[in-house]
Amino acid sequence: MNGPAMDMTKNVDTFDLAIVGSGPAGMAAATTAASLGLSVVVLDEQDAPGGQIYRSITQADDAQRARLGPDYAGGARLVAALKHDAIRYEPGAAVWNVSRDRRIDYLRSGESRQLNARRILLCAGAMERPFPVPGWDLPGVMSAGAAQIALKSAHLVPADPVVLAGCGPLLLLLASQYLAAGVPIRAIVDTTSSDDYRRALAHVSSALMGWPFVRKGLAMLRMIRRAGVAHYTGAAQLAIEADEGGDASGTGASAAVSRVARALCFVSHGKAQRIESNLILLHQGVVPNTQFSWALRVPHRWDDGQLCWLPELDAWGEAADLGIFIAGDGARIVGAQASEEQGRLAALAAACGIGRIDAAERDRLAAPVRQALRRLTRIRPFLDALYRPKREHRIPADDVIVCRCEEVTAGQLRSIVALGVQGPNQTKAFSRCGMGPCQGRLCGLTVSEVIADRRGVAVDQVGYYRIRPPIKPVSIGELAGN
Repeated sequence: MNGPAMDMTKNVDTFDLAIVGSGPAGMAAATTAASLGLSVVVLDEQDAPGGQIYRSITQADDAQRARLGPDYAGGARLVAALKHDAIRYEPGAAVWNVSRDRRIDYLRSGESRQLNARRILLCAGAMERPFPVPGWDLPGVMSAGAAQIALKSAHLVPADPVVLAGCGPLLLLLASQYLAAGVPIRAIVDTTSSDDYRRALAHVSSALMGWPFVRKGLAMLRMIRRAGVAHYTGAAQLAIEADEGGDASGTGASAAVSRVARALCFVSHGKAQRIESNLILLHQGVVPNTQFSWALRVPHRWDDGQLCWLPELDAWGEAADLGIFIAGDGARIVGAQASEEQGRLAALAAACGIGRIDAAERDRLAAPVRQALRRLTRIRPFLDALYRPKREHRIPADDVIVCRCEEVTAGQLRSIVALGVQGPNQTKAFSRCGMGPCQGRLCGLTVSEVIADRRGVAVDQVGYYRIRPPIKPVSIGELAGN
């Protein structure tokens, strides 16, 4: 197997393929590329491979794998395949810059490092969609994804009965995992309505072709019903009520210091409901993590099916003929198994691009991969229609905080749009919206939609933040140590 070359002028390693992220797409791509003789490096911000979906799979014992389900346990197969002579795996590597000339800058062990690659594959995965409702910034409110990370990585579970609210497969999955771990669930508050089911019926034939996924969903619902968990459907007007003993003055973090979530209030089928809980978990689906692709100035389009920005890629996942590929949920939400297949396609294209295989061999090897990808994504139109986030949960009322880092409300955004602001970048000058530690990750989608709604134009006409490196925080000391 070929090892990395050395750029003697800069003392920087050069690999055939550099992969950012070791989730399903990254791991599958690495093993495929290595099998074709490419030198591969996998840069992973976590301490062990697996990504978010298979987080801590290498540390999980049999009991933990049983609680988290067979799909989670299946990640061990991908992790085991990473042990290959042609693959250099670098854990704890936080990539903060990827350049169009295929140079990667990253932090590891407190210092900034650099490498070059003939081809790059970005597998940044997904992030949870913002869920801006009144009180979502209070202590005692978390995202379902964050709660699942705590469960996987530290075996942490709530001590008191928890409320799960929103929509999407992850909400049901976390509920079933909590029940398997003995965690009491006070209620599931589902925003999916009868209108959503009617809309999804148009895609029922494709959903039935993806029957294994439907079967898993039905099994989770049966488990929840058997446990006697209260399940409210068609929930609307969600708001989180704060502890009445707190200081109600002020907004955002300054007020939340003394105000803690006490109850979830909502309306279900015309009836007002109030459920007390010390922990409320919110979720309304996931969206691609596009920070790298925006920073690379890859063209993006607004996808009305998944209500998010998607990078424009060719059939192999390559962006703008850069020799840089994007695979997995960072390209489009497709799920873990389909992400594997996308990673394999990108690896085949990378091998062809550097001359390791010819186009005929690439296409021959890709044929069964594409067939599997079509089979695994048949259910996506059904899921996208069924779990489409509601307008009220994406475009909030004036008093709801949108940018939690800088405590900017939807009303403040609308007021500066009235002054002539056209898009997200201008909001920074007027309000610092998007300039906090998350650099717009948690507010970007909401900001685009609020501005578009206020202006009365399509989201495509508004655009997104102009993302620049560093993608991850990096100190002057870390740069100086390079």
